[in-house]
Formats: sequence, C-alpha cells, structure tokens
Amino acid sequence: MAEPAPTDRYRGWIRPGPVPPGGVELEDGETLDWLLGHWRIFQLARGHRFSTDDVLCAWYGTSWAPRVERACDLGSGIGSVALCVAWRLPAARVVTVEAQEQSVRLADKSVRYNGVAGRVTLVHGDLRDQTVRARLRTAGGDARGFDLVTGTPPYWPLGSALPAAHPQAVPARLEVRGDVADYARAAAELLAPGGVFACVHQASQDARARRALADAGLVLVRTRGVCFKEGVPLEESGITLYCAMRRADVPRAFDGERPIVEPPLCVRRADGSTHPEIAAVRLGYGFPPGVGADQD
Repeated sequence: MAEPAPTDRYRGWIRPGPVPPGGVELEDGETLDWLLGHWRIFQLARGHRFSTDDVLCAWYGTSWAPRVERACDLGSGIGSVALCVAWRLPAARVVTVEAQEQSVRLADKSVRYNGVAGRVTLVHGDLRDQTVRARLRTAGGDARGFDLVTGTPPYWPLGSALPAAHPQAVPARLEVRGDVADYARAAAELLAPGGVFACVHQASQDARARRALADAGLVLVRTRGVCFKEGVPLEESGITLYCAMRRADVPRAFDGERPIVEPPLCVRRADGSTHPEIAAVRLGYGFPPGVGADQD
C-alpha cells in the first residue's frame, strides 16, 4: 500500500482501512464526502445527507452481532449504513433495499467508488413489499436469511413535523413509506437464526420503538442512548440505539422488558467540544479522535 497522504495523518494517527479505487465522476449538484476510513460517499448538496445516527447504527450493529457473513440494510437511502457495515466487516456480503431511485443511483456510485460492487448489492424497492423482501433473501445468497439487519427508520409520522426542503430527503425524516414497526416486521422475517437487528430511533419515542420490536416478535437484548450535547436531557434531542433478536433465538428466561442498558454515549461537551466517549467510538469507524470528517 502506498504511503498515506499527509491528510491521512492526525497527531500520530493514520487513517485505517483500504484505499478505494475511485474513478467515479462527480456530477452537478453532488458532493463527495468522507464517510469512514478512506471511504467516501456521494450525496446531493441540497438533498438527504448521511448523519451521525447512520454511522452509530452501523457501529452498534457490527459491534454486537456475534458473527456476520450476510448483512442487510433496510431503507438504505444513499447507502451510508450499508457502506459503514461493509467497511467494518470486510468479509461480509451486504444487501440493501431503497425505494427512491435517486438515492439508489447515488449509493451505486459510492459502492463503485469504494470498490465493493462485488459484495454490496443494491435492491430498488419498498421494504414493505413481500416480493421485494424475497429478492433481498435471494441476493443474500442464503435462504436462512441475514446475520445482521440494520435500519434507520424515519422518526416522525406524516404531519407531525416539518418536511425537509428537498423531496429526496423527505422520506428520511417523515414516515412516507413505513415506520419503525414496518422495519421491525421486515427484520424479523429476514433474520437468520441467531441474527441481530440493529436500529435507531428518536429517544423521545422509545416506548413506540420498543412496542414495534415486541409486536414483530423481536426481543430487545441491548440498548444505548446517545446525547448530542452534555447536559441536555436525552428525551429532548437524543437518539436510542437498539439491538434485538427473534424471540425463538434467545433463552426463554430472558426478559425483553429488561434489556442490557448501557450508559448514554455523549457526542459533545457543554462547551461544544468533542466528548471523549464519542472520540473513542470514532476510532472504531476510521475517524481521527476528536476530529470530524469535515475537518480532515
């Protein structure tokens, strides 16, 4: 491997992971941004952009799924979660499903740019459609399903929050094509025996997310809140990460009403500086500690 460029170093830290082949053209209205490690992602300058929620969902799922050969990302948007999973699990096959053609096109560019077209398959369709879910299982190459399913469902019912300015970003915010319950039902169907479903939702809607998991026949085994600023209550502006498994795959005595609850993860200190907790997490997905991708 070639010697890392100066921008790949930070106070003795060297950016980890493979260097992508690139070679995919940036078009008008698009940006090419750091995602993790050396990998980058194509996004619309004024459309849906990947978020901390996406990266943390992938981090949480890949951290707690016991063994992953096949992974599936539901409602994958521009591919941010799927790419993070593929980067963290270099031997895994990853399949995604996304309903918006424009987002699938951007994800395809990112997959080719980062050199993983051979093991990341993009399916264009609605995750609520049974025939689409059958295509996902076929693309995964194993009738048993997926060892890890991830999902970042939209947080707000239609009419309960302002829509995004760009139409491509609206379904990422509002429940245009399903909600957390739809994601949970799809995950329960697609999981292989012993598989893990990792998802994220608004902390203020924790009860709703837990109910969706239980109604789908999933048992919540682990959860962790994420506070975006120290001192601000989790319920006001935070998110919650969840890991769940099919009820048939956990011991009968395990009570899903009392999962392992990890201490909240804090992103920013009260003064706005990076919190040491998130700095340690960033090392796990290829960011320099304390430095965001936009500062590299």
